[in-house]
Amino acid sequence: MDVNAFRGTTVALVTPFHSDGRIDEKTLRSLVDWQIEQGTDVILAAGTTGESATLSHDEHHQVMDVIIEQAKGRVPILCGAGSNATKEAVSLSKHAESVGASAILSVAPYYNKPTQEGFFQHYKAIAESVSLPVIVYNVPGRTGSNIGPEIIVRLAEIPNIIGVKEASGDMAQIMEILRTCPEGFLVLSGDDALTLPLISVGGDGVISVIANETPKALNEMVHAALKNDWQKAQQIHHRLLPLMNANFIESNPIPVKTALELMGKIEANFRLPLVPSKRETREYLADILKSLDLLP
Repeated sequence: MDVNAFRGTTVALVTPFHSDGRIDEKTLRSLVDWQIEQGTDVILAAGTTGESATLSHDEHHQVMDVIIEQAKGRVPILCGAGSNATKEAVSLSKHAESVGASAILSVAPYYNKPTQEGFFQHYKAIAESVSLPVIVYNVPGRTGSNIGPEIIVRLAEIPNIIGVKEASGDMAQIMEILRTCPEGFLVLSGDDALTLPLISVGGDGVISVIANETPKALNEMVHAALKNDWQKAQQIHHRLLPLMNANFIESNPIPVKTALELMGKIEANFRLPLVPSKRETREYLADILKSLDLLP
């Protein structure tokens, strides 16, 4: 698949649950259809925002399967297939390939804090296990360690490692990756609020939380920026920035699922250790959604 298929806006889709904790497959299918209708370029199944950390392996497979099946080839499907155990990440990646994923997103190994060489060997093993394109996901705030630019440059030499989702928040690091990686290697924002600055220095788009709530506007912002229409992109960015920030006033995806419930899209059910949002968070989100005309 052409790497340009992953430029633009990817929604890190939430995973809706029933009140008893089961995956709400019907609602998940409706979210897929709505995202495609709203113009989202790519859908990410079972990412952090999809609560992958509390999905069993069978459920992880289920979320991938349902989203791929419901999309029916209308948009590329990126599947979250990471783990802190390389063998486990390889297994998830092979399943994603077997059910027709377009590419995989593989989060940096968490908790065991590998060395920089450990990161390289981890991703090399994953890339060699599948023919799918692989996007590296660097999010040190959640994993406890950072993948340095020099390792990203080495990984970019592996043919099917096509890009990185950068959520370090370190613009100096992101610019170094953009400066040193080969042309065509994708650098995608992992922070909604940094998407516009990242594109302005050569980035390719975003893997987004806010796209769950306002996919059309976010997509318009990203594509305006990619076309150098900075005035339009800035206007949308400033309008959406309060919601971008509000999505992280409690641990993601608590605010975004709460917002989607207020919008009538899902029931905001969580699995422990995540808990429902505080009353003041819910009220704050409601005010922002109202200001953006996102409430029913």
